[in-house]
Amino acid sequence: MDAVLSTSHLSHRSAIASGTRPARAIPRRGALALGASAVLGGCVAMRAPPGPPVEASMLGEHAFTMPDGARLPYRAWLPGDPPRAVVLALHGFNDSRDAWEYPAPAFAAAGVAVYAPDQRGFGAAPGRGLWLGSAALVADAAEMARLVRVLHPGVPLVLMGESMGAAVLMVLAAGQLAPAGASYVLIAPAVWGRARMNFVLSGVLWLAVTLVPGMALARVPVRILASDNRAALIRLSTDPLTIQETRMDTLGGLVDLMDAALAAAPRVRVPALFQYGGKDELVPKAATAFTWRALPRGGTDGPRIAYYPGGYHLLLRDRERAAPIGDILAWLRDPAAVLPSGADRVADGWLETRD
Repeated sequence: MDAVLSTSHLSHRSAIASGTRPARAIPRRGALALGASAVLGGCVAMRAPPGPPVEASMLGEHAFTMPDGARLPYRAWLPGDPPRAVVLALHGFNDSRDAWEYPAPAFAAAGVAVYAPDQRGFGAAPGRGLWLGSAALVADAAEMARLVRVLHPGVPLVLMGESMGAAVLMVLAAGQLAPAGASYVLIAPAVWGRARMNFVLSGVLWLAVTLVPGMALARVPVRILASDNRAALIRLSTDPLTIQETRMDTLGGLVDLMDAALAAAPRVRVPALFQYGGKDELVPKAATAFTWRALPRGGTDGPRIAYYPGGYHLLLRDRERAAPIGDILAWLRDPAAVLPSGADRVADGWLETRD
């Protein structure tokens, strides 16, 4: 069961809970009451799908406005001079636009503009805590990418995602909404789909989503470390935009997205840099290796892989984040060149050792 609970925290809350908050024991009577309330109050699934188009979408000073009127707040890090590239950065599960506080200043200093929105259901965006569906997240990403491109005409567009955000972008890259000519940076994509779970785990997840979709998970006593940067973990755990409880139906939606990302891998025929850390305890190594093998690699303008043995899930927030950030900047300058850290060569060797 711990594996199921840890999956619900691809936003890394489980790591924070285990590192800064002791697990709270539930007395037997309290456990019975919790079970009863789950059956009585948690059996209704809730979704918050986008509404019909009501206005023209736009990129305002503080938020992206979508065609249905939804406002997705964002943060921007802009270089002093006209940017040489512009990034739309998508956060992970239960995270927010603040996820990019560590790497974005380095990108801006290198002349790369970063726009980091809250995705629907997360941060301060509409439907907080609910799952709006993978298709809605993908459509929003495509529309936000279009708006960023309109604001920065002629500037190379980069779609960057971490964990859940990377899964959204994998689905986008493989589909009809993919922006023409865009490049992708995908950090620790959430690809632990049902096809890579064992039967017991996927069965327990199905039962929970079916029987108690509204039951919220919080303060899960698991021991997972999302980064070696304690300051970043504390920031994430105390950020009011971070979602602290996860509904079972939202978790089920995340797994649906991971299924879609896993299935999309063979169709990601775009310039893309996939990064993964050897100490990632949230996305299993077997799932990442399976995904990497499915990628249509081999060309100079297709997917490339980079493996960092000492890296954690929050690769761009780690203490050693300079290496993956430097590799991203070098890859943007020349997608065919060897990465400065050598993580591409390491990735090939690592993949050969996986079963």
